[in-house]
Amino acid sequence: MVFAHDTSLALQAAVALVNASLDPVTIGTPDELDAFFTDFGYTGRHDGDQGEVEAVLAIAPRLRALLTAGRDEAAGIVNAMLRDSSALPQLRRHDGHDWHLHAVGNDAPLAERIVVETAMAMIDVIRADEMSRLSVCADDGCEGIVLDLSRNRSKRFCSLTCGNRNAVAAYRARQAES
Repeated sequence: MVFAHDTSLALQAAVALVNASLDPVTIGTPDELDAFFTDFGYTGRHDGDQGEVEAVLAIAPRLRALLTAGRDEAAGIVNAMLRDSSALPQLRRHDGHDWHLHAVGNDAPLAERIVVETAMAMIDVIRADEMSRLSVCADDGCEGIVLDLSRNRSKRFCSLTCGNRNAVAAYRARQAES
């Protein structure tokens, strides 16, 4: 399934934020949040202070609950997120991107915009019955979220680090058997 650009980017941002909030936290400073803001193409209000960092990290558990929920539960979470933010979807075109959806104003706090954009992206995932695109990392010691946008749905690990660790462990296990 190929999702619209804004859907894919919002899902990638949500997964990155949830994974960055795990120990060790990798978005803990205004500079790190600024890099996240830029990397995922956010626009609008960006306070760039520690309070904003804390507000963004505070939404990570809610995003994790959404990204790991079953389809019916996810629909309820999405509805609550949109209702809580008084989201009003509008088509927008900016920064070289064609028409796409925004559901809160550019002056809304970044944490609120992330929640709403993630909820809007999850609408597409739920409607397309593509919840299997989201999972928890297959590494036994990791709680990271995996977003699999590949054609063959083969992504199992949240990062190269987890994938490499498991490949090395499998290799060593095979060598020990020989």
